[in-house]
Amino acid sequence: MSETRAQQDGGVQGGGVQDGTAGAAAGPGAAAGGARKGRAMAITVLVLRIVFGLFFVFASALPKLIAHPSATEGFDEIGLGDWFMYLTGILELAGGIALLIPLLSGLAAFSLVALLICAFGITMTVFDGENAASPLLFAIPIAVIAWHQRHTVPELFARLRSALGR
Repeated sequence: MSETRAQQDGGVQGGGVQDGTAGAAAGPGAAAGGARKGRAMAITVLVLRIVFGLFFVFASALPKLIAHPSATEGFDEIGLGDWFMYLTGILELAGGIALLIPLLSGLAAFSLVALLICAFGITMTVFDGENAASPLLFAIPIAVIAWHQRHTVPELFARLRSALGR
């Protein structure tokens, strides 16, 4: 794995510049500054992936999967039955775990943003907008992860195609 790829995946080794051109164009001082900036962003995204991955697994999915009253009350109001609560819990559990795996983190983040947008829509329509800002506030850092890890999505599909022999 290249130094740049390790940084984008959330690793903190090395100090390469994202596109490799800063050092040539602006000199060694700019290259070092770009490397520090890239490393700081990689560390930030890694921390976000860990924090939100654990949040989705333990604080969001677990109450739904064990049918905790705090989750069942809200889903009863939605009116789609327990299956919808369990489905949501499974999607959140899968997304939270996948955020912790570098190769899966981009697809997971994109998927969780979509899930959060749906949650926003439901809070606006079913719950009359009460706490509607919460899903949107969570979607912002998840979208940062999705953007930073976007390179993992085609890489994941390329590996899947290769594994399937296509």
